[in-house]
Amino acid sequence: MYLAMNRFKIVLGKEDEFETVWKSRETHLDGVKGFKKFNLIKGASNTEFSLYLSHSEWNSEEEFWNWTKSESFRLAHKDAASHRDLYLGPPDFEGFKVII
Repeated sequence: MYLAMNRFKIVLGKEDEFETVWKSRETHLDGVKGFKKFNLIKGASNTEFSLYLSHSEWNSEEEFWNWTKSESFRLAHKDAASHRDLYLGPPDFEGFKVII
């Protein structure tokens, strides 16, 4: 199994708007080969930002990277730039292979 995660630093006061964007967006993940599960997770806030994490589970790293090159991926991310005011910079990607 492979876990793909993005860390998002969200402008303070924009958390509700950020969550609404994610709750209302079409993920285009249904039927994608290898996709298992998705979560959006809220972390702590500090004096600069609120931390969120997108977490997806995949059967394999190869299937995750194949998805990132697909039409499904492009459709899921087509409106991302229209919400730049919510973010303090781009997300930080982290990928992990499950050992146990």
